[in-house]
Amino acid sequence: MAASTFLLRRLPLCAQTGRLSRSNYPASTILQQGWSRTLIRPSASLYSTQATTELDQTNKPYYITTPIFYVNAVPHIGHLHSAVLADTFKRFHEMKGRKVILSTGTDEHGLKIQQAAAQVGMKEIELCDKVSKRFQDLFDAANISYTTYIRTTEPRHAVAVKNIWDDLLARGYIYKGHHEGWYSVSDEAFYPSTHVEEKINEKTGEKYHIATETGKQVEWTTEENYKFRLSAFTDKLIEWLDNNPEAILPKSRHLEVQGWLKGGLSDLSVSRPRSRLTWGIPIPGDDSHVMYVWMDALTNYLTVTGYPWKDMSDSLKAVCGWPADAQIVGKDILRFHAVYWPAFLMAADLAVPKKIVAHAHWTQGKMKMSKSIGNVVDPFTAMQEFGTDTIRFYLMNDGGLVDDADYSSELVAGRYKKLLAGQLGNLLNRSTSVALNPSAKVPKQPSADNVHPDDKALHEKLEALPGLVDEAMANYRTTHATQAIFDMIAEANSNFTHCEPWKLVKDPASHDRLQTVLWYAIESTRLATLLLQPIMPTKTAEILDQLDIRKDERSWEYARLGQGWAKDAESRRILPGTPMFPQVKSKK
Repeated sequence: MAASTFLLRRLPLCAQTGRLSRSNYPASTILQQGWSRTLIRPSASLYSTQATTELDQTNKPYYITTPIFYVNAVPHIGHLHSAVLADTFKRFHEMKGRKVILSTGTDEHGLKIQQAAAQVGMKEIELCDKVSKRFQDLFDAANISYTTYIRTTEPRHAVAVKNIWDDLLARGYIYKGHHEGWYSVSDEAFYPSTHVEEKINEKTGEKYHIATETGKQVEWTTEENYKFRLSAFTDKLIEWLDNNPEAILPKSRHLEVQGWLKGGLSDLSVSRPRSRLTWGIPIPGDDSHVMYVWMDALTNYLTVTGYPWKDMSDSLKAVCGWPADAQIVGKDILRFHAVYWPAFLMAADLAVPKKIVAHAHWTQGKMKMSKSIGNVVDPFTAMQEFGTDTIRFYLMNDGGLVDDADYSSELVAGRYKKLLAGQLGNLLNRSTSVALNPSAKVPKQPSADNVHPDDKALHEKLEALPGLVDEAMANYRTTHATQAIFDMIAEANSNFTHCEPWKLVKDPASHDRLQTVLWYAIESTRLATLLLQPIMPTKTAEILDQLDIRKDERSWEYARLGQGWAKDAESRRILPGTPMFPQVKSKK
C-alpha cells in the first residue's frame, strides 16, 4: 500500500459471523455510519478523563486501540495477541449493542527503519510498504475486525502530528536545548542514568550498557534537540493516577508507573538532528530536525479520530470517539503510553485515555522469544496448523495480563483436545444426538420455579455465568471469562452423564424428564457459544446456525438462561451436523 493511501473498513455487517464488508472509504464516510450523536472534547481536565466543559457522551462510540506495530521486523505471536485482545473487546461491546471503533496499524518512522532499509538496500518507504502489508495480512487472516488501519507515513497523520507540535510549542511546552544521555536505538528512547545498567560481554570482556526496563543496549549521546517539558507534569500524572486507580490495568502496572513518577521526571527529547535521522516528519519551521518517534507514533490515536477537529463538521465531531476507552499495549511499551502519552495530551488540554491495558509477553520453553535465538512463533504458521479460531481462543485463554505465558504447539493442541473438542464439542454432539432427539425439535423448556434436584447445580451456574463473564470482560480479563464458561460446560457434561438420557429415551414414562435433560444440555451449549462469540467468531457462528439460533438472537440480551429460541420454538430444527472440532494432530 502506498504511503499516500490509507485503508478503512466499514463496521462488520454481522459481528457474530465475522463476515466483513471491506472497501476503501474516506474517514468522513466511516464516521457517518449511523453512530449516535455525542460531542468531541475541545478541552479537558489535566487530571482525569472528564472534560472541562459539559458534553453529552451518553452514546459515544467505544474506542479501542492496539499498539501501532513497528515495521523493522515481521509480525510474531505477541503482535497477534495484542490484536486479538483488542478485537475480542471490540466484538464484546458490539454484542452489547454499542458502536465501536477499533484502530490498529503500523509505526513507520525512526532510526531503526532507516538502518533496516539500508541493510537490505531498499528505500525506507518500500520497506514500510512491505512489512506493513504483512501486518495487515495477518490481521485479516486472524479475523481482526478493525475499523481503521493507520500508517504513520500517511499524509493525514503528518497533519495531526504537526498540529499537536504547534499547539505544544505555542503553549510553551516545547523548547530547544542541549541534550545528553543514554539513548537506545532499539527502543527509540532516552533513559536516565538511574534506568541504565552496566554489563560485560563474557566473550570479549567489553563493557556496555543496557536499559533496565527493556534490556536493550544504550549508548551515550550528546546533541541539540527540541525538548518537551515532561518534568512539569510529574505531579499532574501522579494526581491523575491517584484519582483514577483503574486507569492502568493490571494493578501491578498501575503501581509500577506510580513508582516511576515518584522518582520524578526529566524533560524529554522530542526531536533528532537531521544529520543523525532523516526518516521522519520534519519539525514545523525547522527542517534541520526530525520528530522524535514517540511523539510522532503516539499521535496516531488522535489521527484516527480525525484530529485536528477544528476542520470537522459538528456531525463528525459527534462520533469521533475520543477519548479512547481502552488502549491495549504490551508491558514493554508501558512507559511511553502511561507517562509520555498522557503528558502530551495534558499539555494539549485534551482528555487522556480512560484505560491503558498492558498485557504480559509470550515465551517459548520458558525463554523470552528472540530472533537471535530462533524461537519466535510465526502466527501465520500457527493458524494454518490449528485454525484461526483455535489460536484466537488459546491466546485469550492462556495469555495473561500479569504473568508471561508459554507458547507451544503441544499446549495449543492440549487446549483444543480438552476444552474445545472434549468439552464444548462433546456437549454439542451429545445434546443434538439424533438417537436422543430424532425429531430435531427444540426440547420443551422446563419451569424455573421447580428445578429438578439433579439440575440445580447446573441451573445455578447457568444463571451466574453472564454476570461472571461481564465482570471479567469489564476488567479486561479474558482468561477469567473463558474459565467461567468452561466451568459451566464441564458441569453441563457432568450433569448429562449423571442423568443418563440414553436410558431415559427407552422409557416412554420418562419422556418429560428426557426433554428437561436435553434442554439443559442444549441451553448450556447455546449460552456458552453466545458468550464465546467475541473470541471465536467463525466457529461460534457455525454452532449457532446448527442450533437454529437466528442472527437477531445472538446479542447480549439473549445471553441469559432461557432466552434462546424466543420465537417460534416449535418450528425450529436443530441439526446434528458434523463434529465442529475434528481431531487435529500437532506438527512436531
